[in-house]
Amino acid sequence: MADIVTAAMVVIGDEILSGRTKDKNIGHLADMMTAAGIDLREVRIVADDEDEIVAAVNALRARYDYVFTTGGIGPTHDDITADSISKAFGVPCEYEPRAYAMLEANYASRGLEFSEARKRMARTPRGAELIENPVSVAPGFRIGNVHVMAGVPSIFQAMLDNVMPTLRTGAKLLSTTVQCPYGEGTIGGPLGEIQKAHPDTIIGSYPKYLDGSFWTELVVRSRSEQAMDAARIAIEAMLADIAAAAKAATTT
Repeated sequence: MADIVTAAMVVIGDEILSGRTKDKNIGHLADMMTAAGIDLREVRIVADDEDEIVAAVNALRARYDYVFTTGGIGPTHDDITADSISKAFGVPCEYEPRAYAMLEANYASRGLEFSEARKRMARTPRGAELIENPVSVAPGFRIGNVHVMAGVPSIFQAMLDNVMPTLRTGAKLLSTTVQCPYGEGTIGGPLGEIQKAHPDTIIGSYPKYLDGSFWTELVVRSRSEQAMDAARIAIEAMLADIAAAAKAATTT
């Protein structure tokens, strides 16, 4: 079986924490990681505060194979991600020659001034590699196992498309769903025992409610099809036992 590959995400921006901007990047990254067999294990949302960004990035890059950040690489004073990542790695933040040239040419072709604010988008930590931005030219960058990308969803997604082929992938997590007609209060005990008996699986319980009725969707995940099927069979047997006990109670 292939190695397990892990990832984490740092979402940067006061506007996310205030609710002014609704994040759309976490779900997209989760979908892409799952499809590639990479486990997205943790997501942190931090303010536009250098110390908080440095602390989050340093903690996560030591713990996971990959870290992805979104937000804070634009031209304004509160776009401090490049500086913060530089501090996290202990290197200077400086103009990257290729990024500078790309941005300078782009603004010239549009008849716009390549202002000091716009030049900020060419700054990266020393030694970083660029992540191409096919939407608006201003690149992201990669340093170590940290990938720094824009917060605008369309740009983030385009950058991530360029990053995905460079990542090491792992064994994909398989899943199967069992529809359970009972609420979690009824199945909680025996379901917990099934989870203990099948440690190579992850069993999720998701309560549902419609038209005055409760039921539960049970999802079994595993990297082993055999382990997944064994847990599913155990769950189906548990549900059959509950149904049989309920029927017996009504006929006695």
